Amino acid sequence: MLGEENHHGRQSTDAWWTVRVKKLADYGLDDHPANDPERAQIAWAVAAFDDCDECNDLRVELTVEEAGSPGTGLVAHLAPAGARKLRAALATALREMGEEA
Repeated sequence: MLGEENHHGRQSTDAWWTVRVKKLADYGLDDHPANDPERAQIAWAVAAFDDCDECNDLRVELTVEEAGSPGTGLVAHLAPAGARKLRAALATALREMGEEA
């Protein structure tokens, strides 16, 4: 309810923004061989994220890191336009390989 504390102890004024959210969309590993000396096997995760005070809006969080090394990777906080641009680039690469996007 408006003006009540949420479960983080914060006063809420807007029902949508009362609770900070990080909702996992999907995660996985690339299928590259783990024993390749030139390229690391990569773990990735995608989440919806609204807990970036500096961004001040909703973001798509993309994390990529070497498999088996949690917390050592890079994290991108993509605005919706940036997430769509990444999605389009992946679709283009799939089409170039003859795969369905």
